[in-house]
Amino acid sequence: MELQRHLSSRTATSTHRLSDARLSCFRIVKASTSQRRVKRLRCSAERIPDEYTLPDVAEFLPLLEKKRQEGRVDGPGCVYLVGTGPGDPGLLTLRAVHLMQSADVVLYDRLVSDDIMRMVHDEARMIYVGKNRSFHTRTQTEIHQLMMQFAERGALVLRLKGGDPYIFGRGGEELLYLQERGIPVRCIPGITAASGISAELGVPLTHRGVATTVRFLTGHSREGGEEDLDETIAKSVDPMATLVVYMGLHTLPSLVKRLVRGGQSVKTPAVAIERGTTIDQRMVYGCLDELAESVKQAELVSPTLIIIGDVVGLSPGWKRYQGSGCALQEGSVDSFLPKGIDFMGTSWGENLSKEKSL
Repeated sequence: MELQRHLSSRTATSTHRLSDARLSCFRIVKASTSQRRVKRLRCSAERIPDEYTLPDVAEFLPLLEKKRQEGRVDGPGCVYLVGTGPGDPGLLTLRAVHLMQSADVVLYDRLVSDDIMRMVHDEARMIYVGKNRSFHTRTQTEIHQLMMQFAERGALVLRLKGGDPYIFGRGGEELLYLQERGIPVRCIPGITAASGISAELGVPLTHRGVATTVRFLTGHSREGGEEDLDETIAKSVDPMATLVVYMGLHTLPSLVKRLVRGGQSVKTPAVAIERGTTIDQRMVYGCLDELAESVKQAELVSPTLIIIGDVVGLSPGWKRYQGSGCALQEGSVDSFLPKGIDFMGTSWGENLSKEKSL
């Protein structure tokens, strides 16, 4: 889909300062309800200017303070840590949708899909705080401070995260920071990628006689935590376990070596899934010893989830792989929302179906 770029003159004057790094940055364009579009601006900047990543924040804080002084806001606002699931809007909770329709401020991550971002109401202030492997628009400390600033002025603050906030989402860190400063915090769980994507692929995470346990691993360690990660991976080897690896795309070759060194069979079925549950979903199947090379050839990009275990061999995709010998499979995913349903005031399912056909 061709993405048009609509920026105010003030914002446009700062674009010449963008150079030399990669970032996918989503912005909400305030147009009519039927024509709203989420813009993905592919910027290159070592550091995006404050006035670009935080549009109108300087003006918005005094407005919140004025509401507070007028007595329209009593006490600090609440921060909601909201999980948006693996990408398909049909997997959102009703509670998440309600909050997206009523929030004053939304701080959102790179992994929140375009379709989900379209469901945020027009009047919300949108602030992109996404991170990728090599570039962070905001440090975690800065994200903490932004949430606190808005909440202190009585705003209803939404922290939108892909997946579930408490599963490799740093939701616990944000919870503790805000609670220690007297800010009310609530967590709205999301369907974590392991559950949503495995269900989409027909991979049962547990199966009698095949897998009696599931282990969620991260392929990315904090600075200085490599030894701890090595030890965790080594202890995870179990022929009756399903291993699900988050953020493991760039460390997949070393991950495989660690698992094999720990006793994992090189012929264990595995699959890597890029942008699972979305219309851009791509999957690479293969035995453990072949997976890293097949993923490299397919040029998968983040976010990619990796599932390792004999349960992968039960899926339809594995059977297709064995029949064709083709590791890469692609398939669009239909939303679980019925076509034509008037969802939160829009024929969302019908519109999405039309977009898919373009």
